[in-house]
This record gives sequence, structure tokens and C-alpha cells, in this order.
Amino acid sequence: MLKQRIITAIWLVPLVLGAIFLLPANYFSWALVAVFLIAAKEWGRIIDCESKVTQWSFTATMGILLVALNLLVPIDSLWFKGQLHPVFLAVISLGAIWWAVALLLVVSFPNSGRLWQTSPMLKSMFGQLTLLPCFASLIALKSLDTLSQPYYGGTLVFLVMLVVWATDSGAYFAGKTFGRIKLMPKVSPAKTLEGLAGGLLTTMLVVAGVMYVSPEQELGLVIGVTLFTALASALGDLSESMFKRVACIKDSGTILPGHGGVLDRIDSLTAALPVFTLIYLAFWM
Repeated sequence: MLKQRIITAIWLVPLVLGAIFLLPANYFSWALVAVFLIAAKEWGRIIDCESKVTQWSFTATMGILLVALNLLVPIDSLWFKGQLHPVFLAVISLGAIWWAVALLLVVSFPNSGRLWQTSPMLKSMFGQLTLLPCFASLIALKSLDTLSQPYYGGTLVFLVMLVVWATDSGAYFAGKTFGRIKLMPKVSPAKTLEGLAGGLLTTMLVVAGVMYVSPEQELGLVIGVTLFTALASALGDLSESMFKRVACIKDSGTILPGHGGVLDRIDSLTAALPVFTLIYLAFWM
């Protein structure tokens, strides 16, 4: 398993970084459609792991929404005088509201499951609210590239990924070494409070990197944004674990050997990206 994870990471990481930094924003937005369609197909298993019709119908619906968003708001009209297009802003804001609701669902699980676990319509809506704002946030951040700073948008996307990776890695090793108190055993039995604390502590390495590269930033603000983004990423992970637990599936898919599915790789990002994007709009635009 570990060997498979390493081999997959060896080709996956350069591919992701190449897309983030080298693909023009308009090509990037369309390449993302393919990635999110795979994630949508995997979410279809969460809705109903037995029904191919349900899985493909959800995938088709998501495909229509993703393509419509790209066609409705072309890249060259996404930003105007430092303002994000209202359609994208509405989608991302809706995502932030969804994650506030998801937090309540996760904290109150399994009682909250009685409200949605037998409803394909609600699980479909939750999937759309999970995936679409993440898609919009990726495009919004990436399209901040300018002639004077051609890698600025890609750097922002990479920064969020670094926070998520630091949180996940720190939580894993701290949990393995010091983990005693279960975080939310009914949602994800392996996660511990010590692991979460270790993950948050590890994100301070990202803060140190940001302050080294951009020392004019306000340290307190950078720490606050990093920690809030890290907590959001943990919520994204817990939320997917909750939905998979109800669906009785371990991994969302098998497309990434050793890692599971696309949804398993982006679950933390689905929450972290909309949250970070809104904070960025509030404090840096």
C-alpha cells in the first residue's frame, strides 16, 4: 500500500503543480471539468452505491453545472477592478454557508444522519454544494494571474494545498505518536484531538514560509487565516468520512492506486478553498 501511494504521488504531484503553474487559466478551468466529473461519479456512489443510473445521472447534472459556469463567466470577465464576478461570488459564498451546515451535521452525527441518509435528493444537493464551490474557488484564485505576476494565482492555489498537506501530514504523525483522545469516533474513529493539534502546529511551517517570502504581511493575520483554513480542511475530511460511513464505502474510488479516488484526495480542499477564497476577498482585495 505504501509503495503504491509513493508511486502515485511521484507522477501525481508534478502533474498537479504543472497544471497550477503552467496551464493558462482558461485551459485550467476546462481541465478541472474532467477532474470534477470523476469526483462527481464517485459522489454518486455515496448517493447510492448500488445504482449506476443514480451515479451517472448525478455526474451528468454536475457536468452541466460545471460547463455552464465556465460558459456563463469566461475567464477574461471573472475579475473586474478587483471584484469577483457576482455569479462566482454567489457560488463560493453558498459553499461557505454549506460548510457551516456541514459542521452541524458532522458534530451531531449520527443523529443528523436520520435527516438525510435515506434521501438521494439531499445527498445529491450536498454533493453539488461540496464540489461546485470548490471548482469555482480554484478557477477564481488561478485566474488572478497578471502580466506583472504571471504565477500569482497559481501560488495562491498552491498555498492552500500546502496548508492542507501540512494539516494532513501533521495530524497523521502526531496522531500516530501521541493520539489518545478521539476527535469524533462516530464519524472517523482513527482521528484524535492530538492529531488535529499536531496538524495545526505543522501549518506554522507554511506561515514561516509565507513570512519569509512576503515579510510585509501582518503575522497575526497570516496565522489566523492559515489556522482557519486548516480547520476548514479538517471539516472537509470529516464530512466525507461521515457520508462514506453511511454509504458503507471505505474509499470513494480506485482511480489513484494507494490513495483511493479523486474525492478522497480533494475532500479537505473542498472546504479549505472556498473558505480561503472568501477570506482573501475580505482582507487582500
